[in-house]
Amino acid sequence: MLALIYDVHGNLPALEAVLDDARRRGADRWVVGGDVAAFGGWPAETVARLRELTPAVWIRGNWERWAVERDAMPDPDGPRGAVLRSVADAVEDQLGGDVVAELAALPESVPIGAAARAWHGSPVSDVRSFLPTPAPDEGALLAGVAEERLVFGHTHLPFRRIALRPDGPPVELVNPGSVGLPFDGDRRAAYALVHDDGRVEHVRLPYDHAAAIAGVRALAGDAPWGGFVAAALDHAAFPS
Repeated sequence: MLALIYDVHGNLPALEAVLDDARRRGADRWVVGGDVAAFGGWPAETVARLRELTPAVWIRGNWERWAVERDAMPDPDGPRGAVLRSVADAVEDQLGGDVVAELAALPESVPIGAAARAWHGSPVSDVRSFLPTPAPDEGALLAGVAEERLVFGHTHLPFRRIALRPDGPPVELVNPGSVGLPFDGDRRAAYALVHDDGRVEHVRLPYDHAAAIAGVRALAGDAPWGGFVAAALDHAAFPS
């Protein structure tokens, strides 16, 4: 059974709960779908824990790319960009430059079966992705896709649906949700399992949410991003 582990964001308590649950349910293979370290209180510990998983395939998320492409971050000259750079600095201090470079060099996508492929955002971008309901740009995101199933994350919104593509048969879209930073109003950790018969099962789990917030505040200290992330964890939503 294949476990889809996306958007952990350095939240070690959530990750530990997910890994324990996935193993109990029979998971013996793993997809690590990007954005593993940034924002949470345990960047290095999270990467180390994920590296224990075997067999596992990893892909690069936008945060792994931004770690070495700071100018590509949103609002590079404004306040939001300054917050994101401070997060990236904190993560690099924890991981070290060599690990940051290794994560940035991960592939953008990997096959996860005969007719399925995993990305972070979509086949065209690690920051453009699919939503629970179709959006006007969905056809562009699916153009040229040959697989029957696409697995992706980035939006932190778990869902599964069938999408129409402009140049082929329908494709199944699967977002496992975020292990460490859900944005759907539900604070529980989210992941998904692909059973041996191909069936997808979404899973939600409670974990030590208070410890996750305390870990963020401890790592951030007086940096403004600590409050930003703590609010996101508390409300399970992207702070406005």
